[in-house]
Amino acid sequence: MSVRPADLRPCAAVGLRRSDEPVTVDAGSATRWPVITKAPSRMAVRPNLTDYEATCASFTWDAARAALDGLPDGGLNIAHEAVDRHASGPRRDAEALRFVRADGSTRSLSYADLAEASSRFAAVLQGLGVGRGERVFSLLGRCPELFTGVLGTFKNGSVFCPLFSAFGPEPVSQRLRLGRGRVLLTTRALYRRKVAPVRDDLPDLAHVLLVDADGSPEPGTLDLAELLQRSVPSREIAATRPEDPALLHFTSGTTGTPKGAVHVHDAVVAHYATGLYALDLHPGDVYWCTADPGWVTGMSYGVIAPLVHGVTALVDEAEMDADRWYRLLAEHRVTVWYTAPTALRMLMRAGTERARAHDLSALRFVASVGEPLNPEVVVWGQEAWGLPVHDNWWQTETGGIMIANLVATEIRPGSMGRPLPGVEVGLVARDADGAPVIQDGVAVLVTDPDVEGELALRPGWPSMFRGHLDEEERYRRCFAGGWYLTGDLARRDADGYYWFVGRGDDVIKSSGHLIGPFEVESCLMEHPAVAEAGVIGVPDAVAGQVVKAFVLLRPGHVPSEELRLSILALARKRLGAAVAPREIAFAESLPKTKSGKILRRLLRARELGLPEGDLSTLEAGR
Repeated sequence: MSVRPADLRPCAAVGLRRSDEPVTVDAGSATRWPVITKAPSRMAVRPNLTDYEATCASFTWDAARAALDGLPDGGLNIAHEAVDRHASGPRRDAEALRFVRADGSTRSLSYADLAEASSRFAAVLQGLGVGRGERVFSLLGRCPELFTGVLGTFKNGSVFCPLFSAFGPEPVSQRLRLGRGRVLLTTRALYRRKVAPVRDDLPDLAHVLLVDADGSPEPGTLDLAELLQRSVPSREIAATRPEDPALLHFTSGTTGTPKGAVHVHDAVVAHYATGLYALDLHPGDVYWCTADPGWVTGMSYGVIAPLVHGVTALVDEAEMDADRWYRLLAEHRVTVWYTAPTALRMLMRAGTERARAHDLSALRFVASVGEPLNPEVVVWGQEAWGLPVHDNWWQTETGGIMIANLVATEIRPGSMGRPLPGVEVGLVARDADGAPVIQDGVAVLVTDPDVEGELALRPGWPSMFRGHLDEEERYRRCFAGGWYLTGDLARRDADGYYWFVGRGDDVIKSSGHLIGPFEVESCLMEHPAVAEAGVIGVPDAVAGQVVKAFVLLRPGHVPSEELRLSILALARKRLGAAVAPREIAFAESLPKTKSGKILRRLLRARELGLPEGDLSTLEAGR
């Protein structure tokens, strides 16, 4: 790759101070929120991080790496660190995974069970001729086969790529084509609806493994259970090196095709360190990450981090329901809970009394990820559960948590928190056109408090993505002046807390999912009545943002409710309900630049009543 990890540096902790007096902080609105201090009475264990400044000053990634086993001759494999080292030691029979079925019944796998099952999956891949570096895709919900598939793929030295099961056929086929998927792990229903119709367009897809074939697989597919039963568990783990690819995560951009972010086995070092400090995982914890396994959170913190720490991971196969979730938290004595702002807002809407009807005394830490967390939810958590919600920030490209509100430090509601040990964060100044300011090859940083800049990270953390699949130039453009540019705008207060301002581009965050407007617009324009489309995200009390489309009709078509539903139906069929627009508005024109590019920022400003900004590039009459 053209950009390699730089020298490792401790986190930036410049200007931090500790206050002995109660203070309030401005969360970016007219409301001022009180700083929240963690209640020591709820702490069943001593936090892993108690002195932020001292830990940042002494931390090194080499020290974190030394806490893991590694492979002989300097190798490193995520599956060994997550499972096999526990299965060969005192935690062999400890509960690794606790699956809760829709009816509430449970199935548990010990670390020994998981080691055996994943070794069998590795043997299946070997029997199919799937080699090192080849890509194994999944299109699954939360099920045991997802975990054995991930870990078995790592053991085989292959690369795992999860897909969101709510995607429509086109996003699925597009990602399988881009990633040259050799193997797909999925269910009968998902295969029929989303893969079989496009199978002929996927020449690289050699094997489809059904987790629920029940002895009668679909034509062109294989019965995974039968293959596993016949396989002889592979006792050898591929001798992968730290820089060998392990994961491929697709994330949407504002234009063009989805980006394939490549992550390596060394990422497990960051998963271990951030699980230690950002999630405060301890032996004996029952940990629940509610993220869908099709997204990076579901991999980094739904699979890898809890297993690396040897805790019990709760996995609910059903979808979110407030009463069900509270029952699970109470009955399974969950201690650490990592969930999404959308879910938290839904629980807040359900009411404080519903929360108080359940015994949540085992719960000691709640964290949130996926989109900015509004301060009301942080404060509501303290009211409803006696625990605030700890927001944190990271991206698909970072592979792990970079900024967080930590367990033993104060929380400023609305803030992302402070950089994790080993992570150096800066704010790069932007010029009038929104481009980073670079002088003599060095990025100009914002140094004054409460001044906006582009959030940037100094390369060097182990879970940093190592490339965009087959797009070297696109990858190079992510770096400038010695920094990785995140595309997010933020500000930093005088005490080193970071505050999210907004996206530097047009990507929409809905219920924790990143949605590329171009992908949605392209789909809408396939409808015979649609001439042009512009897509933006608009605020939603539950999802954070929902997709709204402005549609310009072709001559001979007139707006109607029937036509609106027809366009929506096409989008939902092609893209899936999670990506398709929630709202469609018929427009007589769309604001464009003189070169013909739709100005989504202007659509957003007019929709939300915001300042329209510079209109010098606007096409006349728009």
